[in-house]
Order: sequence, then structure tokens, then C-alpha cells
Amino acid sequence: MSRPNPAVFIAFLVAVIVVLGSVTLAKGGFYLAKHEGDTLHLLQILFRMASGEWPHLDFMTPIGLLAFAPVVLFLNLGLGVGISILLSQVLLAFILLPAVFWAGMSRLPRRAAYLFGLSVLVLVMALVHGETERSVSISMHYNRWAWAVSYVVIVLAVLPPREIRNDVLDGLIIGVGLAFLALCKVTYFAAFLVPVVVGLLANGNTKALRGALASGLAVALIVSVFATLDFWVAYLNDLREVSASTVRPAPGFGLRTIVMAPAYLGASAVALGAIILLRQAGEMTLGLALLLLAPGFIYVTWQNFGNDPQWLMLLAVLLLVPEVRPELRNSFGWPLAQALGVAAAIAIAFAAPSMLNLAYSPFRHLSLDPADYQPILVRNPEHHDLQVREIRANRVDGVVALDVPGSGLEDRVGKAKRDEERVSFQGTPLPYCELQMGIVAWFEAIVTDLEQNGFAEGRRVFVADLFMGHWMFSSLDRLEHGAPWYYGGLPGIDSADYLLVPLCPTSLSVRKDILETIEESGIAVTEVRKAPLYWLYSFDRDG
Repeated sequence: MSRPNPAVFIAFLVAVIVVLGSVTLAKGGFYLAKHEGDTLHLLQILFRMASGEWPHLDFMTPIGLLAFAPVVLFLNLGLGVGISILLSQVLLAFILLPAVFWAGMSRLPRRAAYLFGLSVLVLVMALVHGETERSVSISMHYNRWAWAVSYVVIVLAVLPPREIRNDVLDGLIIGVGLAFLALCKVTYFAAFLVPVVVGLLANGNTKALRGALASGLAVALIVSVFATLDFWVAYLNDLREVSASTVRPAPGFGLRTIVMAPAYLGASAVALGAIILLRQAGEMTLGLALLLLAPGFIYVTWQNFGNDPQWLMLLAVLLLVPEVRPELRNSFGWPLAQALGVAAAIAIAFAAPSMLNLAYSPFRHLSLDPADYQPILVRNPEHHDLQVREIRANRVDGVVALDVPGSGLEDRVGKAKRDEERVSFQGTPLPYCELQMGIVAWFEAIVTDLEQNGFAEGRRVFVADLFMGHWMFSSLDRLEHGAPWYYGGLPGIDSADYLLVPLCPTSLSVRKDILETIEESGIAVTEVRKAPLYWLYSFDRDG
């Protein structure tokens, strides 16, 4: 099979970026349809970094700095956060363009190269996290970015050069790519490092392996120069804290479910079948590489919200590469060249719903009606280019327990097993309520009440909940060394003036964990206000 025409291939890749980028930016802003909480988590990190703070050193997060640096670049140029997010995706696509072009030209036959290039760029520039959920969202963009870079790194590592070869360039791209994974979402780095190294060694590409090591270390050195060596210690501490956390050990189904449940069994079967077919066809190196990659594919899928197996399109690309003799058959009499093609087609069929959803998301974004949206940060006109659906911003819904005294459901209380989430604080039971929608209105109402009662200006609050982004909506200051998303412990509490206990938190279990940790730690607080939406306590730190 011939490799792609260089001029046509690069034109195709540029066209994909230009079309998706133009459609994405044509709206003039970013209009979110869901995941407001995740967006507020992202905004806290972006604004902290734009003000000069470093992830891990100045605030807690398990996500690496390169997941946010492209957006911060545009923020520091004075652009609004909505357009900065969109431009960051276009920028990353253009940065990846040479690597995608080289991987396609040096490793892949024509049809595989085009499928590969399109898949990588769609992953970078999509406006939804995946699955078949159609609502536009920036949530978990770093998962898409990491998959895109993983595609490039894996193709260069596990496939031998075809007609052109440049070991130095291979090493540079692989090393920088792995460094990006380590500094974006380390799960991908951990999952794919061994298969990449084994793939390079099995293909006799030791020069590229040395180059990858050198370029990866060069990236680490550059980061160390600007962030100091303490950055790496802080990063490891954050990862250790999160890995030991019981708050969100895995954001979805269990590991066994990801392998054996009906929704995933087909993908697992095609991966296993592909490994067997490759070995039968004499493609020992690629078969070994896929055998090593499969656990990583499953692990990353398990760790990502939605458990979307976005490795399936990469599997299809890899299966389109071998040039198997037409007469070669296995013990069942199957012609292996055709069998590999069928396996690739099955992988594409399984991948298609999610990939089509990703590809179509910028067009859905373009068709949204701005009249249905409002700014997510109303008090910050410079960031009004980030909008959220008006109904989701203002319709405040929660889940409450109905088995209260007098309901006729009292005999069901024991079987409901709510004790794991119920909590009392300072001897007073807190209501059983969990916020489901309307986090923007919820935050705005709370901070307005704080301001009207003199508890906001220049003060810091530690919130007993999953999110602590109230400072973005008010005159509050942000916590020093806080956590934009709560994973455990009491990060930033030493700098807090007040403890804010929401009566309907976004996570009942997190509220309980925080309040129990405060009481177990012997931290003394005094009640200063009981408002309809929250209780507020001051910290007793005299002496």
C-alpha cells in the first residue's frame, strides 16, 4: 500500500484545522450547554495561573500545567476566557500538525494516514468530551488532548518507518509528546510509557529512544528552570493525595465493568481478536505492542469520566498498516489480510458514535441560539464571551430525602442507607439535600448574602463542598494553596477567615468528609451567621 501524497496530505490536515477552527470561532464566544461545575473548576485554575500562580506549588490539582497553559497564553494577551479556550484548541492543533504529518507520512499507508490525521485533529478541536452526549462542553478537554498526543506517540513508537526515516525527528516528537502527557494528565504517561519503549526497542529504533529520553528530559529541565525543582515534588504530592483519595477514586464504572460489561465487551473482544490475528499473520512486533497497549487502553478508559474507549480508532489505524500476503490463512482457514481488515472495520464501527459526536460538536456550537444563554461570570464583562444556558444557570434543583417524619415512608429510612452522607455539625443535623443544577445562581446568591452582611470584602472562605470557586463571583479573595476541586484533606484552610457550610452542597459525601475532618483535627470554629442557603463559621485562632 502506498503512502499518502505529501502535498495532498498536508493540505487535508490544514483544511481540517481551518474548517473546524473557523466554525468554532465563528460564534465569537463559547456557549456551554452543560458541566457548569467542571467549567468553574477550570476557570479557577486558569485565573490563578494567569495571575502568576503555578499548579501544585500554589494550588492543588492532579492535572498538569500543560492542560491549561495554552488557554492562559491567550488570557495573558488580554482576551476573554471563552475565546481563549477556543483559540487554545486551534493553537494546539497547529502545534501538532507537523507531528501528525510526519507520523502519517513515515509510518502509515494512505487510508490509515487520513483516518489517523482526521481522528487526532478532531480529538483536539472537539467541543464535547466524547460518548454520544450532544451538549457542548469544555469539560475534561485535557482527556481529548492527551488522547490526541498519545495517538501520535504510539504510532511513531510501535510502527517501523516505511519509506522514509529520521530517527532524530522520531525521538524529538516522542520525547516531547511523552513530556506533554506527563504534564497534562499523567495517567496517559503511566499507561503508555512501557509500550512506547518496548515498541522502539522491538523495531530497533534505539537512536529514537535515546532522542526521546533527551528531549523529554529537556522539557523537564525547562520546567524546572521556570518553576524550580519544588514543582516536581509538589506535583508528586498532589498525585499521591489524589490517588489515596476516597472522594473520586474512579469517575465512572468499575474496572471489571470496563472490560466485561455489554457496552464494552465488544471493544475488548476486538482488541483481543486483533492481537491474535496479528500474531497469526506473523506481525509479532505489532502484536506484542498491542498486547502491551491493551491494559493501558482499558486503564485510561476506566480513569476517565464517561469511560469512553477512544482508543478504538487508533486500534483501527494500527490494523490497517500490516501488508499481509493474500494467501496467508490461519487454522480456521481465514485469509488473514481480510481478517485484519474486518477487525479494523469493527473497531471503526465501535468508535464511530463517539468520534462523529466529537467531529460534529463545533457545528452544533455554531447553531446554538445566543438568546438562550447568559454570561457565567456576570460581574466580569471582560469574560462575557463565556456563556452558559440561562435555564441551567438559574433553575436551582436539588435532591432531597422524602422519607421524613410524617411522610408515611419512615419505615424505609433504614433501608435507604443515607447514613453515609448524613452529617451533624456542632451537634446540629444538616439537611439532606444535594444540588443538581443551578450552581451559578447558587454561588451568586450565597456571595451576595455574604457581601450584604460584611463577610466578603478581602476575606477568604473555606467551603465544605466539592467546589470552592465563590471568589470568582464576588469580592472574596481566593484561598492560598487551595484546591479548585476537592480531593481530600483541608487544602488552603490555614488561610481561610471563615468556614462556609452549604445547606445543599454539590456533594453530600464531600461535605461530610470535610466537616468530620475539621472536627477530628480539633479545629475550633464559632457560628457567625445562619443564612437560608448556608451556615458560616469563623475560625478561632487566637493564641
